[in-house]
Amino acid sequence: MSALRFSDTISAALADGTLIVTIDNAPVNALSADVRTGLMGAFEHAEKDGNIAGIVLTGAGSSFVGGADIKEFGKPPVEPHLPDVIARIEAFAKPVVAAINGVALGGGLEVALACHRRLAAPAAKLGLPEVKLGIVPGAGGTQRLPRLAGIAAAIDMIANGRIVSAAEALKLGVVDSVSPDTLLADAIADAKSTNAAALRRTGHLSIPAEAVEAIDKAASDALRKSRAQHAPAEAVRLVRLAASVSLSEGLAEERRTFIELRDSEEAAALRHVFFAERAAGKVEGLEAVAPRKIEIIGIVGTGLMGSGIALSALNGGYRVIGVEQNAEAAQKGRDRIAGLLDKAVQSGRLDAAGREDRSGRLTVTADMEQLEQADIVIEAVFDDLTVKTELFQRLDAIVRADAILATNTSYLDPDVIAAATRLPERVVGLHFFSPANIMRLLEVVNCRKTAPDVLATALVLAKRFGKLPIVSGVTEGFIGNRIFSAYRREAEYMVEDGASPQEIDAALEAYGFPMGPFAVFDMAGLEIAWARRKRQAATRDPAERYVIIPDRLCEAGRFGQKTGRGWYAYPDGKRTVDPEVTAMIETARAEKGIVPKSFTKEEIVSRLLKAMVDEGDALLSEGIAARASDIDLVMINGYGFPASKGGPMFAAGRR
Repeated sequence: MSALRFSDTISAALADGTLIVTIDNAPVNALSADVRTGLMGAFEHAEKDGNIAGIVLTGAGSSFVGGADIKEFGKPPVEPHLPDVIARIEAFAKPVVAAINGVALGGGLEVALACHRRLAAPAAKLGLPEVKLGIVPGAGGTQRLPRLAGIAAAIDMIANGRIVSAAEALKLGVVDSVSPDTLLADAIADAKSTNAAALRRTGHLSIPAEAVEAIDKAASDALRKSRAQHAPAEAVRLVRLAASVSLSEGLAEERRTFIELRDSEEAAALRHVFFAERAAGKVEGLEAVAPRKIEIIGIVGTGLMGSGIALSALNGGYRVIGVEQNAEAAQKGRDRIAGLLDKAVQSGRLDAAGREDRSGRLTVTADMEQLEQADIVIEAVFDDLTVKTELFQRLDAIVRADAILATNTSYLDPDVIAAATRLPERVVGLHFFSPANIMRLLEVVNCRKTAPDVLATALVLAKRFGKLPIVSGVTEGFIGNRIFSAYRREAEYMVEDGASPQEIDAALEAYGFPMGPFAVFDMAGLEIAWARRKRQAATRDPAERYVIIPDRLCEAGRFGQKTGRGWYAYPDGKRTVDPEVTAMIETARAEKGIVPKSFTKEEIVSRLLKAMVDEGDALLSEGIAARASDIDLVMINGYGFPASKGGPMFAAGRR
């Protein structure tokens, strides 16, 4: 029988009495209106055709269904609505088998849950990550998943937006089997052997019995991680509800909650972040620029930062040559990277074969001449201008003329470093955030003379490393640290004006930051900013407001958590208010004749937000940042700004 077509994105073919319905809506087979219409047409055809005994539903390419169509976000819904499509699948009188060939996320998993049987390829990934967009599943996910996996597992998956492997989905009962090589043939056989008179409709199943303690723990764990976001709490409530109401009542409440959350400011903020990430990769002028080929990455310095960069490069599939000053330091660097690989194995992020493969692609040496093989060299040495420029001059004489040189500086001027080399056009900034193997943000610094293909290569590299690259122009601190400096300065002004460090931290944590600024300063160490202030002292404008309190903390040896004392004291490692710091603050206020005033939480947040936004506006006007949304991504992914607020520029209405 020739292929049938029910819409632009839905085709079907009859094989052995089974209609194989294929969703083909590149790149991820999203559930567009055309897909939904086509599915309804296919099921109507299968219902009427007596030659069709069952349906196998699958996806083209490497996706089953990647979720909703992002082009429909924020627009009025178009019929047929997804819940109606799913109800049609579940109620169908003939067996419907999902052949999950790749990712089944959001609405894609909801479609699979409505099928009577589910088979998955080993590489398939399944999940309901809607909470990451500030919403809950809206087509039955919170009501059907617990009927297969139980309440605790459903809470864990839905309220955390956690994506599981095919193997875990099998263990949880979400799929019926994993088919290594013959997924489609197995699904056809499954459909043929399924008794049409006794179809296992997910919505009709009873919730599996489980311990109340397990459910309560899953709920409390999810809520603890949610940082006051609404969607995770609603997800927990809806999954629990599945155990006490009928399917129709549960679906109605899920849909009502979905629509309420979809129209919320929190969901608008998270949609903004979602689209901002897609926009960030588009750099004007690079559309037709081909990146250079990179196979071997050199890394000079294998300390905390360098070893994290090395692991990211190994995870990206590259060969890595780490270089240290001497054989002893090289051995320590090798051990440090091996330790990171061991941790990845222990946590389950990597298997033994993956560890072996990465180890085989790693060399750590004291011989800098080995870098002549490298296609790019990233320096991760002490952040000192003389150290870095001298290193780049040495590298200039070793690496090939077509090799790229990248500096990982946080505050130094990469244009000065590039100017010390023979070929400044091959120099680019790659500002990693620590720990580099974990932090997703990577500021890619487009220096004054960086060649377009060098910048394009840096962006490809960043994505292979699993990073979110944001392009920045050259300015002290680039995008993130420059805004963070303004945030820090304003927080210190407020302490002088009358707020306590703990009041400021509490206000920011209530707003959604994982830690307030003063807790962050203590964690990072106060001596780094102190050294920078001392370097800048000679050129500081005497008329500019300057807060002396952080200097006095450092002079007293209070460098933060590492010394057990900073803005707070840390007896037994616990953060506590220190009367000694309170006295220092009061003395500094008295010296300036400042009469302290009180601040509400809202005033604290508003003032700090304004400081960030004013600096963000300056970065945009200077052309350092390409778009306001890039600034939001930097602050969310590098500095803990709550994603549910959309970033400082979004929160301030710079949309």
